[in-house]
Amino acid sequence: MSGARRGDDTGPHNRPAAVVTGGSRGIGRGIVLALAGAGYDVVVNYASNADAAAEVGRAVAALGGRAHLVRADVSRPADRRQLIDEATAAFGRLDLLVSNAGVAPDVRADLLEAGEESFDRLVDINLKGPYFLIQLAARTMIEQQAAGLTERPKIVVISSISAYTASVNRGDYCVTKAGLAMTTQLYATRLAEHGINVYEIRPGVIETDMTGPVRARYDDLIFNQGLTPIRRWGQPEDVGRAVVAVATDLLPFSTGQVIDVDGGFHLRTL
Repeated sequence: MSGARRGDDTGPHNRPAAVVTGGSRGIGRGIVLALAGAGYDVVVNYASNADAAAEVGRAVAALGGRAHLVRADVSRPADRRQLIDEATAAFGRLDLLVSNAGVAPDVRADLLEAGEESFDRLVDINLKGPYFLIQLAARTMIEQQAAGLTERPKIVVISSISAYTASVNRGDYCVTKAGLAMTTQLYATRLAEHGINVYEIRPGVIETDMTGPVRARYDDLIFNQGLTPIRRWGQPEDVGRAVVAVATDLLPFSTGQVIDVDGGFHLRTL
């Protein structure tokens, strides 16, 4: 695997290792399976759904990889530390962090009515947690590079078109995704001297549990109103393929790059 040190042979214990937060369902699941298919062992982080995580673990094994399941809440400092510690203990290395875990507001509330409780929850999980998890992972990667355990490790931040698209009934979500965009820029700048490239993958409308409650609305926008030039729902595997492109070192002269996986939503047309 280009971009990750594999040792003297290509046996299963020399496979590169990734951590994927929120890896049990939706986009995270698609990323985990794409990485397993590309030759990675994967730490599958989940917050509560142990059954879904176990199913993903079995799917990784079917693809010839190893999965290590870690229940951890990225909003909690002790859990973030546990996640990185278990990753290095399980596989002895950390070649890739995919910061994907995130939540939507429980209630879509108008900007003039929304309360602080939802705002604080989303900031803790969607922004503060990833910000400091990346810090921990980066320190570990730098140490492992010095020890010869990995080469050119990478960090991928999964954000959203909500980083720049205003939705006035879920302002807290938009603010956290905009924060992730700057988080990517900051860490890309800081870590370049260590040979660690950082990327932001910005999904559009992806068919997951999160978008299920508004499926009818998005069906109309996509298929009838031309919301996206590519007139279909995005799939978790679309995001997974983009992560694999980064993981396999196909973008070695890019860092801080935004990779849109949105069916062309970002295009401005007349």
